[in-house]
Amino acid sequence: MTTSDKILLPPSPMIYPLPAVLVSCGTLQHPNVITIAWTGTICSKPAMCYISVRPQRFSHHLIKETGDFVINLCDDSMLRIVDWCGTHSGRKVDKFKEVHLTALQAEMVKAPLVKEALVNIECKVKEIKTLGSHDMFISEVVQVHSDRSLFDENGKFQPQKANWFVYNHELYQRVEPEIEE
Repeated sequence: MTTSDKILLPPSPMIYPLPAVLVSCGTLQHPNVITIAWTGTICSKPAMCYISVRPQRFSHHLIKETGDFVINLCDDSMLRIVDWCGTHSGRKVDKFKEVHLTALQAEMVKAPLVKEALVNIECKVKEIKTLGSHDMFISEVVQVHSDRSLFDENGKFQPQKANWFVYNHELYQRVEPEIEE
C-alpha cells in the first residue's frame, strides 16, 4: 500500500467510537445535565478522568462554579434521553423535568447523580485546560456507584451485562459485549 491508496482529510478528531455519557452538574436543588462524548480515563492511581465542554455551554459555568460533576453511564434504554439532552440547553429548559430523570444526592460532590443511569462517577475538578473550542476539566474520581445488576453472584463487576452504546461520527451504536476469538 502506498500513501496514494489513502484519502487525505483535514485535521479532525478521528478517534471514534467514544462513550456518550450524561454529565450531571449544578446542585440537587438546581440540577442540569449535558450529553458529552469528549470524555475518558487519564490516570488509574489516583483514578482520574476528563470531560471537554465548550465554554458557551450552560453546563460549563455550572461545573466551573461548583468544581465538580458526575459522569452517568447509561444503557441503550436511555439513548433517546441522552440524545435529547445533547440538543437542548439547560438555560432554556429543566432537562431533568422534561425527560423525567431523578436527581439523587451524591456522596462526595454537589452535583446530583442520575438515578436511572447504571453507573455514576463522582468527579472533583483538579484543573481546567483551555484548548481551543473546548475546555478540558481534568478531574479526580472520588466515588463510583453501580447498579447491582452489573455484578455476578461472586460480586465481580460485569460491564458486559449492560447494553452500552457509543457515539461514532454522528451516529449512536451499540457495544457488542465480547469479541469472539
